[in-house]
Amino acid sequence: MAGTKKPTAACRVPSLLTGRFPVLDVLPTVESGRRPAKAVVGEIIPVTATIFREGHDALGADVALYRANATLVQRARMAPLSPGSDRWSAIVRPDTQGEAWFVIEVWDNPLDTWRHRAKIKIPAGQDVELELSAGAALLERALAGLPKGKVRQPIKQAIAALSDNLIPPEHRLAVALADPVWELLGQFPLRDLVCECGPWPLRVERERALFGSWYEFFPRSEGARQRPPKSGTFATASKRLAAIADAGFDVIYLPPIHPIGNAFRKGPNNGLTAAPGDPGSPWAIGATAGGHDAVHPDLGTLADFVDFVARAKDLGLEVALDFALQVSPDHPWVNAHPEWFVTRADGSIAYAENPPKRYQDIYPINFDVDLPGLLNEAERIIGFWADAGVRIFRVDNPHTKPLTFWDELLRRVATSHPDILFLAEAFTGPAMMRALGEVGFHQSYTYFTWRNQPAEIVEYLTELSGPAASFMRPNLFVNTPDILSDYLQQGGAAAFAIRATLAATLAPTWGMYSGFELYEATALKPGSEEYLDSEKYEYRPRDWTGLESRGKTLTPYLRTLNLIRREQPALQQLRNLVFHPVSGPDVLAYSKQDGDNIVLVVVTTQPRGVRQATVHWDLAALGLQDGFEVVDQLSQNTWTWGSDTYIRLDPLVAVAHIVVVKPVVS
Repeated sequence: MAGTKKPTAACRVPSLLTGRFPVLDVLPTVESGRRPAKAVVGEIIPVTATIFREGHDALGADVALYRANATLVQRARMAPLSPGSDRWSAIVRPDTQGEAWFVIEVWDNPLDTWRHRAKIKIPAGQDVELELSAGAALLERALAGLPKGKVRQPIKQAIAALSDNLIPPEHRLAVALADPVWELLGQFPLRDLVCECGPWPLRVERERALFGSWYEFFPRSEGARQRPPKSGTFATASKRLAAIADAGFDVIYLPPIHPIGNAFRKGPNNGLTAAPGDPGSPWAIGATAGGHDAVHPDLGTLADFVDFVARAKDLGLEVALDFALQVSPDHPWVNAHPEWFVTRADGSIAYAENPPKRYQDIYPINFDVDLPGLLNEAERIIGFWADAGVRIFRVDNPHTKPLTFWDELLRRVATSHPDILFLAEAFTGPAMMRALGEVGFHQSYTYFTWRNQPAEIVEYLTELSGPAASFMRPNLFVNTPDILSDYLQQGGAAAFAIRATLAATLAPTWGMYSGFELYEATALKPGSEEYLDSEKYEYRPRDWTGLESRGKTLTPYLRTLNLIRREQPALQQLRNLVFHPVSGPDVLAYSKQDGDNIVLVVVTTQPRGVRQATVHWDLAALGLQDGFEVVDQLSQNTWTWGSDTYIRLDPLVAVAHIVVVKPVVS
């Protein structure tokens, strides 16, 4: 089946009930196969489908995974998810970046049908010789599909036994039902009436689309001073990169680095009036020094930015750049392309509003007059920064722009720069978040920041790691310059450790905004999620010296978390998350598994007070026997755990156990 062209599917979309054997509810799929589902090189991809037939005869099913050139990558045997279930599953792993696709092959399984029937009828003395002869004939057919050599011997012995009427029927059947026979038939099944359902497309991205640890910081604050105000530069910011890399982060995300407008510039704490020297919001993009393809002069030159990117790369870091399609009133587009903006009744350009809030320093874009022109300009800007070494873009508020715009722009960029990744910063309704993922965004912000209780975490992460994984990859940020959750404001140091633990182990990609490691938790006012003295509107230099030696930072713990993530392949996957029952309040337990690598996590969700609970591990699902040994990756303690494991967590000592199951040496 390793042919040179896509197979002709007998059960194509949408008529999945018209094939010889019905196949329904295939996952992963997006828009019934009209768009590719998400995948990454080496990712665990569970393929599931509802498969059934008329009557009582047995079925078999495979998943066949192909590269874009129709080369067969893998064929995986499907099995019911539970005995008697019509829901079947198998795991495939793409091996090459680019387009791929899979088909589900379903067939009549005459040998399994015969085995079931023979095990009932022969002990009952019903049609004994007829059934034994039927089995021999089926095995003869199966023998023809086996490779030559000794591998065929168990089948030959079974045929000989079934055909020897001098041997008691029960003994003849026992030889035919021996494990070596059926292990061989599992590899080389007899397949009748084969039906192919698909092809179902996949888009296979590079590893960073799925796995990475993000760190957000404002380069203008590194090396800055507040009185009198003076900006940091790319040169001073680059001095911070080594410490970030040492803490195990993979991606450095920078807010906009472009010139900032002077018109209606915001002051500290989003004040309407800026004093001389106030830097303004980086998202008010554009001034006489340039627009989206320029560097703020206070930060340095384009060459300085290229050097910053190169320094990051030397340290194993990728730079993610903010892509915000909005402008200040001073942006060059305002004069060059007034048609790109909404004009009010008095002829002035409309600034951004979310009544009663006003953002006089920002003009939003009107996409309904010159969409081709805006697409060309956006594509040019992405290409400009790609030439400077950027391969990741965090897109600001994509949900406020038309989906047709993103659909076309991301398609163009995928063609010209297939290694570029886009993160959707969209805290909006589920339908829009889903649609942004479907049109091509590689990662998405999520509601994780506001999910703090065990039940809501289980519900939400089950969704994100399950059906939603077909179209959306979560990036679990624990905070942002806009979001200081009440949980962090009220919870103290343990709250920061808990949220970091959850984000770093529930999903393969997580992120944090600078200052999280310093336990920064002062809000602008009660009930607000805005930081007091927000870095969005002023320089915020931080003194990083000597913090670890004085125990004033979470960095050592973050370093450990990121190291565990790099060492444990199971934590680099999304779709393998399984929650396990817990008897006791405020405790979560979950597992991740990749082959022999089994990681178990137990974490308290309450930053104050000791929590005790019993975790009920599903040993059958994990493939473990009671009394397995584990090594805690946080404390390095070794324990013996079982199906019912007592846990005690004191947030003042440890907020979690992250354990790796020791492999059984046979």
